[in-house]
Amino acid sequence: MPTVSIITITYNAERFLERTIDSIVTQDATDYEYIVIDGGSTDGTLATIRRYESHITHWVSEPDSGLYDAMNKGLHRAAGDYVWFMNAGDEIYDAQTLTNLLANIKAKSGDVYYSDALFVRDDGDRRSGAAVGLRSVVTPHVLPKHLTWRDMNLGMKVCHQAFVAKRSLAPDYPTDNLSADLDWEINCLKAAKKIEYLPFVLCKYLVGGLSVQQHRQSLIDRFKVLAAHFGMLPTLVNHGRIVWRAVSYKAKRNI
Repeated sequence: MPTVSIITITYNAERFLERTIDSIVTQDATDYEYIVIDGGSTDGTLATIRRYESHITHWVSEPDSGLYDAMNKGLHRAAGDYVWFMNAGDEIYDAQTLTNLLANIKAKSGDVYYSDALFVRDDGDRRSGAAVGLRSVVTPHVLPKHLTWRDMNLGMKVCHQAFVAKRSLAPDYPTDNLSADLDWEINCLKAAKKIEYLPFVLCKYLVGGLSVQQHRQSLIDRFKVLAAHFGMLPTLVNHGRIVWRAVSYKAKRNI
């Protein structure tokens, strides 16, 4: 049984999928399985998957009910001790990253591992995106070194692709909420007894995903998630803090 199940969700992402797969199959470590869940793509996605088929443990291409339904399919197929989502367009940071992660898992036996993420943008290169900067630097989300679920009261402190959780404590994603990844991380952190910060970057995150494309609904769904975990009144107060933080950060960046 592999230590880590790496899961990629893709749909009509021919332009971006190869960079994701390439970042995984070029890892120095081999103690992982790789699962690709495609939503029934009609572009060249399947040709890309078949080109790398010898490196993929399991893959499926069929219609689904959206991103989080597909992520649940990946979870249900996973056999590793830990699950790590690296969706189409995102990349493992470099060829030594998995080796470093596995060394930390062996040494510390944590329930959740997390780190910073390097934001990248699409510049047309099929192999990698152009660097924007670390998430903790280019956004107001300061990354705590001692993370708990209560740190999520102002939103998603950790990029989903920089969050690795034990499969045994990972719940299904709600499929009707664009902030389901925030809910999933909070639930994982609530269930975790040992949460470990990693002093190296885990991933490159391609900016401009589903929640950005549907920004208003994503904000509404985020409020629903936070209210469910922290209560209605504290969430209303915290959203005032979120707005103030965003305005202050933007003003500071424009200096």
